[in-house]
Amino acid sequence: MASEKERMLSGQLYNAYDSYLVAERKQARSLLHRLNITDYGNQVEYSKIISELLPNCPSDILIEPPFFCDYGYNIYAGNSVFFNFDCVVLDVCPVRIGSNVMFGPSVHIYTATHPKDFMKRRDVFEFGKPVSIGDDCWIGGQAIILPGVHIGHRCIIGAGAVIAKDVTDDTIVTSRHQG
Repeated sequence: MASEKERMLSGQLYNAYDSYLVAERKQARSLLHRLNITDYGNQVEYSKIISELLPNCPSDILIEPPFFCDYGYNIYAGNSVFFNFDCVVLDVCPVRIGSNVMFGPSVHIYTATHPKDFMKRRDVFEFGKPVSIGDDCWIGGQAIILPGVHIGHRCIIGAGAVIAKDVTDDTIVTSRHQG
């Protein structure tokens, strides 16, 4: 029988309040707290926290605190990735980010989602769908990337856009202008 973590990582329904997963999220919260209060000039401490929180990311990843994620170890990034202030990554499934990707402030990436059956939601079951973002993308401030989305290479996602479907290479996606 698969553990709740194995079920989570494979995109199956899992119990989010499994004691092992709760402990892993608490560990991530502790590291995030340290990251979010670390003096930006203290590169040694900053690098140490980043390498522990994001073990699948290169050392040149740059994050402007505050930053928030569920686990950290499900975030995979290429070289020269930049997260601006106040970004959130719900990484219950892998989030794969190419090289030379920039995230504006308050970008949210969600892999976590919930069953349509309200009884399963009551029992705190959820599941995830991985997200991937290609090389050389620019994700504008307050954009939201929903579970299961694949964004191709060299894309621009405009500020405030909600990305619910895959985006092909070299595409610009903006939210509707109203006013």
